[in-house]
Amino acid sequence: MRAVRRGIRAGSAVLLGLAVACQGVIPGVEPTECPTAAPTPTEAVDILADTAGTASFETTLGSFTVDLYGDVAPIATANFVALVRCRFYEGITFHRVLAGFVAQAGDPNTRENQGDFGGLGTGGPGYGFAIELPPEGLNYDPYTVAMANAGMANTNGSQLFICLTDLNARLPRSYTIFGRVSSGMEVVDAIGGVEVNDPALGVPVDPVVINRIVVGAPESTPE
Repeated sequence: MRAVRRGIRAGSAVLLGLAVACQGVIPGVEPTECPTAAPTPTEAVDILADTAGTASFETTLGSFTVDLYGDVAPIATANFVALVRCRFYEGITFHRVLAGFVAQAGDPNTRENQGDFGGLGTGGPGYGFAIELPPEGLNYDPYTVAMANAGMANTNGSQLFICLTDLNARLPRSYTIFGRVSSGMEVVDAIGGVEVNDPALGVPVDPVVINRIVVGAPESTPE
């Protein structure tokens, strides 16, 4: 997962110390206040009670839906939902796309700079939280959505990646799985196939922007 963590490792201290102000991109609609820490287990229950079933990503290449695994990874899922509520992800890009590997997003620095820049991949919500290890039977299959981290404790934040292929033999089981793409796979495939500046760096030549994420009602647990 070295490529996925490039930049995040170097900037983990920055990620944990940033105070990120959430900015909305829809004129006339004010975002809610973004969290300053990950939810507690009790807060996660409340967040997941009415919002955490699905998340629909609207991007410049089309839309796709993710089924969220709130019962498997409640802190990561509730944290994601809380960031969606404050519109944290709006205007952020898929800043690293490695064909046949992953598509990664969640760095707020990419709102202002959509190319390759110093510190790319180091941004986060201003806090970190612990890894929730995937239970047996939940794997890094194609279209799985997981948290990116810096390979150390308490470095989950806002960055996530989508597996573009079966990565079970290539990834250690130290990335929190909190969902899976359930529709719009062709859009994810299109994101995974964009032209990038360098195959090893994976910065899209034409930015793939997250315009909006809409969180839906709770659904069933993954099988």
